[in-house]
Amino acid sequence: MRLMRRTLAIWALLLIPVTGFAQSGKEEYAAIATTLNYYLEGGTNNDFSTLKKAFHETATMKFVGDEGFNEVNALEFFDKAMKPGPKANRETYIAQITLTGTTANARLELVYPDAIVTDYMNLLKVDGQWKIVSKVFSRKLK
Repeated sequence: MRLMRRTLAIWALLLIPVTGFAQSGKEEYAAIATTLNYYLEGGTNNDFSTLKKAFHETATMKFVGDEGFNEVNALEFFDKAMKPGPKANRETYIAQITLTGTTANARLELVYPDAIVTDYMNLLKVDGQWKIVSKVFSRKLK
């Protein structure tokens, strides 16, 4: 089921009208989707080694919590927070990707039984690979 959802998400991205882009534009969207899916699949499966593939080593994560504004290194945060265990009970979606040259941003939806988390990811193409360089997010209870 996860493979089918991933395949459908990639095909949906490839079918987005890309006016003025050559085939390489479609390939860039697919490469960005692959990076985002490392993050989504790693998080869903509590697999830090997969999630780590998505992030640049200096990526930041910023959010507003009970204590106010927080900024952390994303990889350090996930390395401490992720513990091996059962698959997370959630559905994940790549809702939007915007691409300009070697920069991109994406909006992701993570739907849990009791909440919806919206992630906004900024990506850069670094040494030929798309990497998440910053993440901000919001959590809304259902």
